[in-house]
Amino acid sequence: MTWGSWGKQLSKSEMSDLMHHCISNGITTFDHADIYGAYTTEADFGEAFKDSGIKREDIQLISKCGIQYLCENRSNKVKHYDYSKDYIIWSVDESLKNLNTEYLDLLLLHRPSPLMIAEEIADAVNTLKKDGKIKEFGVSNFTPSQIEMVGLRIDIDVNQIEFSLTQHTAMHDGTLDYMKTCGIKPMSWSPLGSVFREDTEQTRRVHKQLGELLDKYNATEDQLLLAWILKHPAGIHPVVGTTNKERLTNAIAASKIELELEDWFLILVAAQGHKVP
Repeated sequence: MTWGSWGKQLSKSEMSDLMHHCISNGITTFDHADIYGAYTTEADFGEAFKDSGIKREDIQLISKCGIQYLCENRSNKVKHYDYSKDYIIWSVDESLKNLNTEYLDLLLLHRPSPLMIAEEIADAVNTLKKDGKIKEFGVSNFTPSQIEMVGLRIDIDVNQIEFSLTQHTAMHDGTLDYMKTCGIKPMSWSPLGSVFREDTEQTRRVHKQLGELLDKYNATEDQLLLAWILKHPAGIHPVVGTTNKERLTNAIAASKIELELEDWFLILVAAQGHKVP
């Protein structure tokens, strides 16, 4: 999301260079959505990918659909959701064209709609799989009941949710428990939460606690935040939004950090501001 006009506005050569940097550090999955950059970032990435020399089989491409965004590139009267069979298939075809690829490794429904019909979604996904246009299917920002409603008609492989040290309600409301029980892979967007975005009592407590652990783990604060997520038994995959090469390299190193049990809870208590119940 941050590569194009909604973020760093990287040029084609800068995108290609960043792709190579990611791959050389073991980051091979690129998370898109049709609406990013008001429907422009997929095409910008696709042009860079086409010129990058990177083999398609060496990377994984994710995209999302369903949000009808209010912008100059769409003639919508209001932001809304469309999960009709025709729209899902049309949207995937647009993403494939823009990304310069013949298939998506994973398609996600971007956000739940109160009007979505599970049978129609399943019909679209089955058609896309049969035609070889998507390999796996999932959802994003869905509750357990919404997952179950769709999942009774079509297998759901992934749910991408907001999850971080400062936004961890999914850990207590049954969302992660349900995904682990059902074998659904969780992905977390905004995995660093508000720690570096806001200056509050909470973030000051978190910075203080992380600072006391930096030497012990020979790590940076962002690495410890990712390591905290990675310790959860649900097997959460963080979606790292930075375009900074050093931070991307740090993110991979975080996967090697094994937080001790009590340190994990020390970090949690710092975020909550109180001991666990």
